[in-house]
Amino acid sequence: MMDYSRIIDVNINRAREGLRVIEEIARFILEDDNLTKTAKKLRHNLSYKKLATVTKDFPDTDKLISSRDSVNDIGANAPLKKRDNLLDITQANFSRVKESLRVLEEFSKTDRMFFQKLRFDVYELEKKVLVKIF
Repeated sequence: MMDYSRIIDVNINRAREGLRVIEEIARFILEDDNLTKTAKKLRHNLSYKKLATVTKDFPDTDKLISSRDSVNDIGANAPLKKRDNLLDITQANFSRVKESLRVLEEFSKTDRMFFQKLRFDVYELEKKVLVKIF
């Protein structure tokens, strides 16, 4: 059986990182307590500890972390795209979160609904945040 630990690990981290950027935008730029709390809750739902209680599909935290190979990751040196404004930053981070959740959903066999619900919660948060930015 193939080991998907690296895929799971990188997508958990990618989604959490994107949510952290969104959380900071909601907190420090939009100064919206509800949006900040929502982003934080979503980010916490993707902690290794929380995932261990929700899904049995993925390896334990130690296996995920030990599967990391940043030095030899062929995609690690991809050029970063310059973001010109707050809207670009926000949309890019929502995209990375949604895409990562979709990957986690695809690799989950028994708990797909957990990741699907998170993804749809992100859609709702995105709408609320973008309305405030426009």
